[in-house]
Amino acid sequence: MGASQLAQVCEKLGAGEILLNCIDKDVTNSGFDIELVKHISENVSIPIIASSGAGKVEHFSEVFEKIDVEAALAAGIFHREEVAIAAVKAHMRREG
Repeated sequence: MGASQLAQVCEKLGAGEILLNCIDKDVTNSGFDIELVKHISENVSIPIIASSGAGKVEHFSEVFEKIDVEAALAAGIFHREEVAIAAVKAHMRREG
C-alpha cells in the first residue's frame, strides 16, 4: 500500500487530519518533502500537517507557497537551537 492509499484509508476511517512525517527528511535540514506532501494533499480532503526536514526559516514559507497544507511543524531545529522560533514567526509575518 502506498502513502496516498494509506492516507485515503485513514480519511475513510474518520481521521480528522494527517500529520505527515517523512523519516527520510528527518534531521536533514534540507526542507520539507514537498513532492510527498503535495501528493498526499491532492489525494485526501482532510487537513495535512507537514513535518520533518525544516532547517531554515525559508522552508516554512516554501511549504505554504507550494502546497495547500494547514500547518508545518519542526522540533529538532528548535531543540538544537539552530533556528529561533521567533525568527520563524518573524519570517512568516513578512512573507504573509
